[in-house]
Amino acid sequence: MPPHGASLRRGIAKSFALCAAGLALLSLSACNPPESPEGIQMKPGVQVLKRGNGAEPVTLDPHRAVSVPAMNILRDLFEGLVATAADGTSIPGAAARWETSIDGLQWRFELRRDARWSNGERVTAADFVAGLRRALDPATGSATAGLLAPILNARAIMTGRLPPDQLGVEAPDEYTVVVKLAAATPWLPELLSHPVSAPLYRPGYEKHGDDFAVPGRMVSNGPFHLSEWQPGQFVKLSANHNYPRRQDIAIDAVIYYPIENQDIELERFEAGELHWTADVPHHRLGWLERRRADELVITPRMAITWLGFNVTRPPFEAAPGLRRALAMAVDRDLIVRAVTGAGEMQAYGWVPPMDGYELQVPDWAELPRNEQVEQARGLYAAAGFSAEAPLELELLYPAGLNNRRLAIAVAAMWRDAFGVRTRLREEPFVEFLESRADTGTTMVFRSGWAADYADPYSFLGLFDSETGASDTGWRNVAYDELLQASLQALNPRRRLTLLAEAERLLLEDQPVVPLYFDVRRRLVRPEVRGWKPNPMDLHPSRHFYLAVAEQ
Repeated sequence: MPPHGASLRRGIAKSFALCAAGLALLSLSACNPPESPEGIQMKPGVQVLKRGNGAEPVTLDPHRAVSVPAMNILRDLFEGLVATAADGTSIPGAAARWETSIDGLQWRFELRRDARWSNGERVTAADFVAGLRRALDPATGSATAGLLAPILNARAIMTGRLPPDQLGVEAPDEYTVVVKLAAATPWLPELLSHPVSAPLYRPGYEKHGDDFAVPGRMVSNGPFHLSEWQPGQFVKLSANHNYPRRQDIAIDAVIYYPIENQDIELERFEAGELHWTADVPHHRLGWLERRRADELVITPRMAITWLGFNVTRPPFEAAPGLRRALAMAVDRDLIVRAVTGAGEMQAYGWVPPMDGYELQVPDWAELPRNEQVEQARGLYAAAGFSAEAPLELELLYPAGLNNRRLAIAVAAMWRDAFGVRTRLREEPFVEFLESRADTGTTMVFRSGWAADYADPYSFLGLFDSETGASDTGWRNVAYDELLQASLQALNPRRRLTLLAEAERLLLEDQPVVPLYFDVRRRLVRPEVRGWKPNPMDLHPSRHFYLAVAEQ
């Protein structure tokens, strides 16, 4: 029986904090390296890091890519004005330094004088202006351009009301980028480390257009360049010897392997083909804890796993009661104990626990489990469905054993509570992304969302009618107004209050079913050094090196 009232919110937040502390300790004890290679014998010869990377990237165009596997690769290929440290914090990237105006509406970035493209040409401020304009141009079709919405005129450009050259970004000289904001955005450095903020190599784009992001054509400015891509097999990155701080990087090449089946990925890790995995099979966690405890790394992650309803067509169009009935019928406690089992926290709200932000929990979540199901059945019946005329739906999910187990569990819960007939539809990740966005056919889909910066807006902005990319089709004018008001709020407490009100609207209308706040589970070989856990789960290859394996 779940705790009642405010105690439920405190319980989830406390559990999340304890889990984070415990998992961080597990990660540190398993493979946290020293700060430098001093005293550690590095593996001689060419250092090739082999990373399991989940799904095949749809594209490696930094302004059009959307998936986590693609972003992992792009953070190695490109360097924004700001870069990401091993612990996930923001550090100088292509910009050596920056300063802000007193009101926080203007940021001035000074580029490194030695910044170079992988072909040796100089990286200039105009390259960053061109990249940001392209990202926001509706013709680009960027799914992540909404991250740049705080920049002056960005929203009007995304919606076609202004041309890209009206974006509030300027290059007064070759080494200075000035960014003007519509409202103060303290997390701008995190946004400018995201691949969507990458500079654009203009000669390559002018010659190849949108087809520039392939080996032999791509020119990048990060520590590595794209040397080979065999779809379905691997993506190989080689050292960019024109990167100005290349001498500080030990890794000579990185090979990313797209492996969607976690059992196969585990087999390849055990065969010595991978230095780390993207995930582990949930059903093998107990065995891994007993047999590979020194390589199993479980770290807290600022992310949520959820189900999305297509609210643009029946049966979920204008049917918040039916959507809530299905949300209430999901036994989250059973999912995190028996389906995932790696320390995930059951989620009833959308935003995970964050300092200063009140965790939002719907009233029904405070009821005993049997009362939740009873109320859900009443909503289900009120929507016009019954045992004689059951709801029939299709649940779409990306390929992978873990995703399949979750889909089967949810379908069983809906069957047991209502008699719902659920067809399961599994697709490779690339096809899944296309199907999920097809509001003409999709009914319910499994998805995940990871924060791009540590703020509630990183989660709530997904449902912004202009800049969001939830693929649910949900729009709510009052919700949009609350988000905009939060961006203009000068008082931090008032800002968080507005965001909490927006989240309550989201949960009331229920276009999504929050399932659990995620953790990252992976295997990492002890010889991989430089690893540091961080809640964004960002691990650029530049921070690693391979040590001689201990005997």
